[in-house]
Amino acid sequence: MDITPDTVALITGANGGIGMAIARKLHAAGAKIIVTGRRADALEPIAKETGARVILADLARREDVDRMHEEAGEVDIAVLNAALPGSGHLLEYDAGQIDKVFDVNLRAPVQSARYFGERMAARKRGSIVFISSISGKVATAGQSLYNATKFGMRGFALALRGDLEPHGVGVSTIFPGFIRDAGMFHDTKVALPSGAGTRTPEDVARAVMRCVRENHSELNVAAFEQVLGAGIFAVAPSIVAAITRLSGGAQIAAQMSEAQKHKR
Repeated sequence: MDITPDTVALITGANGGIGMAIARKLHAAGAKIIVTGRRADALEPIAKETGARVILADLARREDVDRMHEEAGEVDIAVLNAALPGSGHLLEYDAGQIDKVFDVNLRAPVQSARYFGERMAARKRGSIVFISSISGKVATAGQSLYNATKFGMRGFALALRGDLEPHGVGVSTIFPGFIRDAGMFHDTKVALPSGAGTRTPEDVARAVMRCVRENHSELNVAAFEQVLGAGIFAVAPSIVAAITRLSGGAQIAAQMSEAQKHKR
């Protein structure tokens, strides 16, 4: 779809570096921006930079999700970017923490897609972009909850694309790999094995623009070896699991889990 001065774009989780990069890119293209997040102080810089309208919402709270929809109103582009890490062994989580991961990572984007998608379909115009993860294509030990939400997002988005295509609404999913400079992985400060590639928040933002303008079903924003691993995983998951173990994947997952415990 084309972006005009009347185009309204909403970005959830805009308090982080990836969300900020997406907001900047859409603003530069001429869209009016709405940013959401839990903390006003974290959203203030990008709001000042882009002239964005701010909606404070904790997507783990269902009433906040509903209020965010009502305050946003009709939008032309919905970039559903907010997520929790969900890293660590399942047995380390209590029931409430499990619900929180699913509420933020899957329930909230599904509800947002329903709310905004209904209005886009009525206007025969719009684009919904889900920010998933390469973890939505490759399951790894120590990431079961995160994998569950991101695999679920992929299946939902693919089916929703078929539902909304006749109504002129695009549905796309982006799968970032390890992102440097900002984002959940960057914040852990965990070192990758030598030779492992990374991408930038700006790479993700460029992928969002391609999805909005060209209505791609899926785009990977990941290093070659991560995309290759996802391809092999689709047909031979046990092989990828073995390679991951041999390359120190369990240690990396454990380090990430320890660094992200405070977000449960």
